[in-house]
Amino acid sequence: MDWLQVWVLALVQGLTEFLPISSAAHLILVPVLTAWEDQGLAFDVAIHVGTLVAIVAYFRHEVAVVTRAWVRQVGGNGATPESMLAWAVIFGTLPAALAGLIFAGVIEAHLRSPLVIATTTIGFALLLWLADWRGRGSRDEFGIRWRDILIVGGAQALALIPGTSRSGITMTAALLLGFSRRAAARYSFLLAIPIIALAGGYQTLQLVQAPPDTVNWLQIGIGAIVSGVAAWLSVHWFLKLIERIGMLPFVVYRLILGIILLWIFL
Repeated sequence: MDWLQVWVLALVQGLTEFLPISSAAHLILVPVLTAWEDQGLAFDVAIHVGTLVAIVAYFRHEVAVVTRAWVRQVGGNGATPESMLAWAVIFGTLPAALAGLIFAGVIEAHLRSPLVIATTTIGFALLLWLADWRGRGSRDEFGIRWRDILIVGGAQALALIPGTSRSGITMTAALLLGFSRRAAARYSFLLAIPIIALAGGYQTLQLVQAPPDTVNWLQIGIGAIVSGVAAWLSVHWFLKLIERIGMLPFVVYRLILGIILLWIFL
């Protein structure tokens, strides 16, 4: 793997992980469109760790607050909006985790093609546009209810299909439930923490079980740092601009990308 590939893949992962445009789709498509050799599992683990560190660092205050509230509730001090948000992150993760365990093999074998990505990219772009147009609610993430958790968590499971976008589908569901754009994004980003950690843990287990291979630790380290910095900046600017620009720019991007993919691969 050369250094151009390291930088491109790390930037793609970092910039797209938390935007509603599907990082998985981009990481599948980059090698297809460039004919690069597979970057290897160790590099995939590194760039996911980079984005995980970035999102935890960005939301370190919120993570600390909801964790303390959850611990106090478990200890018998009563429920609060902050402890409810912690439960929302925990239970909102379960559908995707279970679906991943059950359907990972099927998805890997049959749903990672450019045409599937093109279809889901376009289809879920239109659904995101509809949610943004119809939603525009005022609810925040601390007012989340069990019905919301079930719906958003179920939507997150759909993101196992490449091209769906985990952040995109969870924001879509939250917008349809009446959350504000910013609250929908913030809940989606908090949901990303356990799901990325679980995915990274699964990849690490695969890496440990795989035959020993030569690893370029400098490339691994640079990839993790680049993806982390890119992810932090992506989240920061998305939250600053989302109430002003809405989801339309991302919808348009997805539609253009999907059409280009259909033109290339049909």
